[in-house]
Amino acid sequence: MASIDEEPTPNGELVLQTLALPRDTNSNGDIFGGWLMSQMDLGGAIAAREVAQGRVTTVAVGSMAFLRPVPVGSTVTCYAEIIDVGRASVKALVEVWVKQYTRKLQKVTEGEFVYVAIDDTGRIRPIPKHD
Repeated sequence: MASIDEEPTPNGELVLQTLALPRDTNSNGDIFGGWLMSQMDLGGAIAAREVAQGRVTTVAVGSMAFLRPVPVGSTVTCYAEIIDVGRASVKALVEVWVKQYTRKLQKVTEGEFVYVAIDDTGRIRPIPKHD
């Protein structure tokens, strides 16, 4: 646990990093929340795929709260932490942190994403046991 004097840091593993571009903005010039959510879904799926050892699909997204707007030009970084693995499902907590130029990372949002392992025909399959 971090002490009160320490800067907050991301939880989980770095799964995705991209640049927020002008084409991804709303009418106020900030990055669309929907674009940010799609990046989170991609990042969570990368982590879930590793656990499931194959194809996964998103089945649920938990609540999200946006803490601050994301300016154009920010480096958007997604971190994922696997918080539960079921017979065929994987639940990941995905955090988004942004950085502008040389400034420190700032947390923007987090959300729980649930994925289910599927086979090549799109049917649910069990996740292989691993030690």
